[in-house]
Amino acid sequence: MIKLPEDKVIITVAQTGAIVNKEMNPNVPEQPDEITASAYDCYNEGAAIVHVHARNDKGQNTSNPEIFKTIRDGIREKCNLIIQYSTGGGPELTQEQRIECIKATPEMASLNMGSLMRISGQYAGIPWSNMPHEIEMYVSRMREAGVKPELEVYNLAMFRDVNAVIAKGLVDKPYYINLVLGMRYQGACEARPRILFTLHDCLPEDSLFNCTAVGPAQLPITTMAMIMGGCVRVGLEDNIFYKKGEPATNTQLVARTVRIARELGKEPATPDEAREILGLKPLQG
Repeated sequence: MIKLPEDKVIITVAQTGAIVNKEMNPNVPEQPDEITASAYDCYNEGAAIVHVHARNDKGQNTSNPEIFKTIRDGIREKCNLIIQYSTGGGPELTQEQRIECIKATPEMASLNMGSLMRISGQYAGIPWSNMPHEIEMYVSRMREAGVKPELEVYNLAMFRDVNAVIAKGLVDKPYYINLVLGMRYQGACEARPRILFTLHDCLPEDSLFNCTAVGPAQLPITTMAMIMGGCVRVGLEDNIFYKKGEPATNTQLVARTVRIARELGKEPATPDEAREILGLKPLQG
């Protein structure tokens, strides 16, 4: 595994997601102007990467590349955040729809590394298909478009497909692997230190790891990941509360992570520093 510089941490903010909405937390940004404004605020607090889900004018999940482009252009007018799109999309999107977002030319995109079963909510019992051939299709399309995948791992079994795409030369070093814990809705492993350690031990060589934890576990598990030398993801997609009963903002969650990082002797990597660490091309112009 590749280690981050000891005095740096890369912070991703996942602002919107596919499930959370303004009824759950009025601070969830849904429309492009809201997403853009929130991203810029998070950049000013220390985020290096923004993970983007798009919504239509009714607040529903969409894969429309034009909406993704609007978000991308709005962010790019304000700052140099690394722009990462979600290919998870949402339960109502087809496989082909989920990958359409890369037509809007992000620098990175998420790539889920195995199938899961939704076990709660209105989509309970509906599988989330990420079969090996579908994963290879996604990663090949990303490679053709010059998009770096963030490999999303929810359990140990997913490392089989991680290692497969590496063995086939479909991803470039350094491999960026996001360990996702506590997403019970999709059947992920629980957000416990022992599980984080176990997943960490299975990381392939030449990889950097990021950690995502859902709900109340976001704060302790991401803090632990920073201590372990990893990158972290925070934001309202994964956790809508700042503390029990108090709705959060994306900016608050990033700012708190930066404060903790500094207590640990780490500074948040700038977007350009993160690009160099992740092997991304510098921004042009």
